[in-house]
Amino acid sequence: MTNFKAYRIFETAEGNFERKIVERRTDDLPEGDVLIKVAYAGLNYKDGLSSSGHKGITKEFPHTPGVDASGFVEASSSIAFNEGDKVLVTGYDLGMNTDGGFGEYIRVPSAWVVPLPATFDLRSAMILGTAGFTAALALYKMEMAGQKPEMGELVVTGATGGVGSMAVSVFSKAGYDVIASSGKTASYDYLKMLGATRCEGRDYCNDEKKRPVARMKWAGGLDTVGGNTLTSLMAACGKNGSIAVCGLVGSPDFNATVYPFLLNGINLIGVESAETRMETRVELWNKLSSIWKPEHLDEIATDISLDQLDEYILKILDGKTQGRVVVKHGF
Repeated sequence: MTNFKAYRIFETAEGNFERKIVERRTDDLPEGDVLIKVAYAGLNYKDGLSSSGHKGITKEFPHTPGVDASGFVEASSSIAFNEGDKVLVTGYDLGMNTDGGFGEYIRVPSAWVVPLPATFDLRSAMILGTAGFTAALALYKMEMAGQKPEMGELVVTGATGGVGSMAVSVFSKAGYDVIASSGKTASYDYLKMLGATRCEGRDYCNDEKKRPVARMKWAGGLDTVGGNTLTSLMAACGKNGSIAVCGLVGSPDFNATVYPFLLNGINLIGVESAETRMETRVELWNKLSSIWKPEHLDEIATDISLDQLDEYILKILDGKTQGRVVVKHGF
């Protein structure tokens, strides 16, 4: 048994939520066949919601958030892992209802654990985290449907967000010209540093005339916004292109016709990364550690400690973070 620190969320008798750094024991962790000593954890918007008591994310408290974690295997009853192995965990139930990476230790099923690629390091894995993996999964599914760089530019909406910014980087590294769409004009230089060929405002991807089919403006894309933005992306997508959908920051609803499918043969692809099968996870993390590894990872990362989580959770909920925030545990 080992004592460790964890950032925990407590529900009070009045129904409010408090955040505290507490000392726990590894015996207190949930069941699982792999005990991991966490070196780094990524901060995601979902962690902010869990830390605020959002019952749609986390049902029972007290709870330790952190949907992304990387570190070293401390103990394993699975033949797949040995003590000292470098590993990462993203998705599944980690940080939602299973204690997550904001604790110095996690215990999870071996089926959730990905061996860290030999060409990668634990910190870089958490700079990418769920956001980078989701962007990679979107491109993987788009290319499975026939998307190729020679077809033309890919558009990314909500490009300064977590998934959006990672998509700009990953798509660019994979050989695509990328249109980054964002309402934050002050971030255009940042988006170009990530790999955007050009930057456009929100209106560029929001056809107020709501035409069912429009002049081609992109060969495919990734939408994190939803609503009329998604409808517009479909309408102006080139022949046989794919639009991947992974967000709804604008609206969960959209109105569309079948014309983009019938006249241009487009593909509308849903992206859900949490339950991705392990074979695909390993393949994509190997790509993210090599041929799809974004440039400038160090430049987009902000390292913080557990003591700074209160401050950065408020920032991410207010949309005041840029790039990726990585929690470094103080071993």
